[in-house]
Amino acid sequence: MWFKNLCITRLPKNWTAAVSRLEDQLAGHTLQACSASEAQSAGWVAPLEGGARVHAVNGQWLLALGVEQKLLPGSVVKQFANDKAKAIEEAEGRRVGRKEMRDIREQMALELLPRAFVRRRTTCGWIDPVNGWLVIDAAAAAKADEFLEHLHKSVDKLPVKPLKTQQSPTAAMTGWIAGGDAPPGFTIDQDLELRSAEKATVRYAKHSLEGDEIRQHIAAGKTVTRLAMTWNDRISFVLNESLQVKRLVFLDILKDGADLQAGNEEERFDLDFTLMAGELARLLDDLLGALGGELVE
Repeated sequence: MWFKNLCITRLPKNWTAAVSRLEDQLAGHTLQACSASEAQSAGWVAPLEGGARVHAVNGQWLLALGVEQKLLPGSVVKQFANDKAKAIEEAEGRRVGRKEMRDIREQMALELLPRAFVRRRTTCGWIDPVNGWLVIDAAAAAKADEFLEHLHKSVDKLPVKPLKTQQSPTAAMTGWIAGGDAPPGFTIDQDLELRSAEKATVRYAKHSLEGDEIRQHIAAGKTVTRLAMTWNDRISFVLNESLQVKRLVFLDILKDGADLQAGNEEERFDLDFTLMAGELARLLDDLLGALGGELVE
């Protein structure tokens, strides 16, 4: 339940969409099992088994995009295609050409697809309609884009847009390291990545970031592209140049409190979600302030 990564997008504050309407729209695009000829299918599933597709708790909404993928390694297709080509050569006494070999591979892939194993994965998204956040738990931008693409298909005129800040994450992080001072509410941890305009990269892991060596890199023109930080001794994370939050860790004080208060699995799920949403809303507000506020076009 606890998000591990944040791909942050914006909705209008006090967004007035109704949960029932959103539920109906997602219901038209639910996950269907892959057919025999499909390599992948995607659609909405219930975040909590047996529940609604829009899991609403205390004005916070949780969505889940399910994706089924058939696992068909290229090496397997290649082996079957090579065997087929060899049989053709032996039976007809000729060599299989490049174009024919490509066609054989495509044919083998179609024939093997119904026998492939199926893997399911889920990508979750949190909507805070009051504060105007749509945040996707995805480590890769491609998975966040996949979530947004399906949401746009499901919801008419979805008013979502990228979050833009007055100060870029790179400029802000470089200033914090150069000045040796984190913004209010944050502390700087021990992981750092710097990069030059020529893409030369220096990484520090579990290393003190207070030495002259790092400032010399900045003086030579390198800028900070990844920085590990902790917010209010409650959440640690890595901020990158694209304003993505990675390696999110909710410190034990939060999870321990949830464990003590939850009576069963459903209650624990709702309590975890409520705690997480509340903490992330405050974190995002402070992070937005540390980057100079939102850039309104």
